Amino acid sequence: MIPSRLRLGVNIDHVATIRNARGGDHPDPVRAAEIVAACGGDGITAHLREDRRHIRDEDLARIQAATNLPLNLEMAATEEMLAIALRHQPHAACIVPERREERTTEGGLDAAGQHNRLYPIVQKLADAGIRVSLFIAPEVRQLDAAIRLGAQVVEFHTGEYAHADGEARAVELKRIADMAALAARNGIEPHAGHGLTYDNVQAVAAIPQLAELNIGHYLIGEAVFVGLENAVVKMRELMDAAR
Repeated sequence: MIPSRLRLGVNIDHVATIRNARGGDHPDPVRAAEIVAACGGDGITAHLREDRRHIRDEDLARIQAATNLPLNLEMAATEEMLAIALRHQPHAACIVPERREERTTEGGLDAAGQHNRLYPIVQKLADAGIRVSLFIAPEVRQLDAAIRLGAQVVEFHTGEYAHADGEARAVELKRIADMAALAARNGIEPHAGHGLTYDNVQAVAAIPQLAELNIGHYLIGEAVFVGLENAVVKMRELMDAAR
């Protein structure tokens, strides 16, 4: 089924990163969530990392209480994060790879190579009524694994596309488009995200099967100069124009 409107999920992690650089409570990621809700965002994404470098545990309930937008909790496949997700009951849980030494999520989850580790976590989340998403590279092998695991959603890592130029970018875009179409044919809702900007978002947004884009770092960076509302509104307008 082709979605009638491409949703925009805004990742507010880096509001919390700025807060945590000095300690204290400012700037508050909850305020960012409220602004996103007020200016037409469709969802809030937050990654609770093992080292708590940005979003903190107590932020999750506050974000959920502050807006009616669905919360997409990015999480590693660990028992600790599973317990937190089951306690907070976000709308969706997106399982991502995580390494303590990385600056940000580098590449997609190896769903194919970690089936036995992922399967019980996916099942427990699904049994609790939480929509399960896997953050994967746009590859047939990884999509096949997501199907076997019973994921309802896949989010394709668009970092390779975002960092490529010329013909290489066209190749990466085709990979995303082909995998989005294949996911949709298999009953999995395709999303995309990572490295998307005003300059590169429209080609991805034009892929008809994609239902949602999740964008964070770029929007928070632009917000420093133009404000978060203006940054989100402009991204929304570019996405809508591409459709």
